[in-house]
Amino acid sequence: MSRNQIDLKFPKFGMMIPIAIILIVFIAKSTETIKSGQAGVLYKTFSGGVAVDEPAMGEGFHFVMPWNKVHVYEVRQQELFEQMQVLSSNGLEIRLDASAWYQPQVDKLGLLHREKGEKYLDRVIKPAIRSAARSVVGRYTPEQLYSSKRDVIQEEIFEETKKILDKQYIQLNEVLVRDVELPPTIKDAIERKLKQEQEALEYEFRIAKAKKEAERQRIDAEGKAAANKILSASLTDKILQEKGIEATLKLSESPNSKVVIVGSGKNGMPIILGNQ
Repeated sequence: MSRNQIDLKFPKFGMMIPIAIILIVFIAKSTETIKSGQAGVLYKTFSGGVAVDEPAMGEGFHFVMPWNKVHVYEVRQQELFEQMQVLSSNGLEIRLDASAWYQPQVDKLGLLHREKGEKYLDRVIKPAIRSAARSVVGRYTPEQLYSSKRDVIQEEIFEETKKILDKQYIQLNEVLVRDVELPPTIKDAIERKLKQEQEALEYEFRIAKAKKEAERQRIDAEGKAAANKILSASLTDKILQEKGIEATLKLSESPNSKVVIVGSGKNGMPIILGNQ
């Protein structure tokens, strides 16, 4: 092989290296891997921007033109923890600790990206739950919030927040009220009142129990008195004599030694003289 032939081959091989590099870069820029629990929104640089009419890109490997971009969103359930200062119905400041479980609506992920953006948590969810909490807590007194209405306000905050977020392409799964903290003086006053009410209920219970026992005893005594009255009215002298004779006959049949004197007792009743 001549020297000129060698010189002609080397330039061709040298030109293939940058082409291969460009090809590798092109392929790398044209792929996107969506991880588990995520979904992607495609942004078409030269043909309309966010692809709102196309389904979100699911988990797995995807080919994308290098001039386009994929915005990846977490679509699993997520948790927001909020500490809020709100006012009760009588104007007292209440601290409310609450959690919200939420996730984007996957079928509307393109609209969420175009209208709210990737910071939708701060732009939409936090303002919504704070607004709902202020509205709901403002309907109740501190005593109601502290004792009997926690489950009620939790459900009402959930319903009001959900109404807002459903229109914002966000799915709200649950709202949990973790703690309601009142000013110390108000909390102590409520606890004292609740203790007094409990003691009053216990006292009323004891009184009611005593009244029932007294009524039971009265009815029992009246029943016994009525029975004795009926028995006394039915025991005439003749019946008593017959009963006495029956008892004498039974005693006379016993093996013990005795002497029976008939008609010598009171009212003509027999007298039994034994050897004991």
